[in-house]
Amino acid sequence: MSKNIINSKSLKEQVYEYLREEIRKRNISPGSAINMDKTSKKLGISKTPLRDALLQLEFEGFVEIQPRKGIIVKPLELSDIRNIYQMIGALESSALRSSFPVMTQKNFQQMEDLNSDMREAVSRGNFNLFYKKNLSFHNVFINLSGNKELIRIVNILKKRLYDFPLPKRWIKEWEEKSIICHKKIVDLLKDGDIEKACTVISEDHWSFEVQKKYIEQYYF
Repeated sequence: MSKNIINSKSLKEQVYEYLREEIRKRNISPGSAINMDKTSKKLGISKTPLRDALLQLEFEGFVEIQPRKGIIVKPLELSDIRNIYQMIGALESSALRSSFPVMTQKNFQQMEDLNSDMREAVSRGNFNLFYKKNLSFHNVFINLSGNKELIRIVNILKKRLYDFPLPKRWIKEWEEKSIICHKKIVDLLKDGDIEKACTVISEDHWSFEVQKKYIEQYYF
């Protein structure tokens, strides 16, 4: 009898995290099928929480439930990245516009400090730290927007974009460009030019065409 490796508390969430981590680590590779019988036996659970977790993963774009083929792990295609960039750019610029009236000098300083941390991470070649500080930089104004649904959707899109199963590639030029772009955004916010700051977000920072050469190097 298989040992139950999933805790009974929050079963669906734990199964979801387990599967997402397996996909991220490429233990379940893009294009392959997830066998529900084998997976449920391995985890020592019924198919109900597994099915619920797979439905969430399908909603987030990680898997596709295909008739007669089963549950397939979706590869991240260039067209997917284009669409994700367009959506994040629009949502982040909207969040920035909404949060700007309540932003303070403390928020601007927080963003500058996080950008400095990113610069330090680049100098040390620390990708994980850069990634963490980069998310935190954007979350300063995203969370201030107070739009819970926008925050939820942006988080889902970024999970799909950043949790795609591939070896992490360090592209120093791309990271340095992000830092420069962040500084431009903060400087514009401090000057009160919210419209230009939003334009930088949507038409530079999250522009697929502007970032395409780096995207192709990183993902493909």
